Amino acid sequence: MSKPSLQPSGNFPPAPLLRRFAAMFYDFLLCVALMMVVTLLYQQVVLRLILGSERLKQLADQGGLIGDPMLSSLLFISLFAFFAKFWTHKGQTLGMQVWGIRVQNRDGSAISLVQALLRFVIAIASWLCAGLGFLWMLWDKDKRTWQDRYSESVVIQIPKDVRKATQGRG
Repeated sequence: MSKPSLQPSGNFPPAPLLRRFAAMFYDFLLCVALMMVVTLLYQQVVLRLILGSERLKQLADQGGLIGDPMLSSLLFISLFAFFAKFWTHKGQTLGMQVWGIRVQNRDGSAISLVQALLRFVIAIASWLCAGLGFLWMLWDKDKRTWQDRYSESVVIQIPKDVRKATQGRG
């Protein structure tokens, strides 16, 4: 079963590295806010219900909440859910929308959940390698990063005139 094409459709050029980094910075700010909300809900609602206020305060004072594996897992899942939702439905996070770029399959369709997971994990590895996975596109003949290659997807730039025409129909 083939997925419908993302709109606007067309043969668009690869997104340049600086535009990708600008979108990533925008999304980084949103992700920080998301992590703050998840942490607040986990520590002030869930742990407070389970442990009680006094025990939670003792743990916090002793540094017992630092490196909590449950919180780390919740943050990882929350961040993945954020990116997966945007990438698999419209191909764009909020930062990507602002900067006019989109992740998609070569045929113009939305990526799958498995592709989103691959992109997410490989992007983390790319950052852990001092950004080498992103800089890879500077030497790649198809202008693809590690996560583009491993997830078999592309990140394209939607020209401004096409974006404006699409917004007018909205």
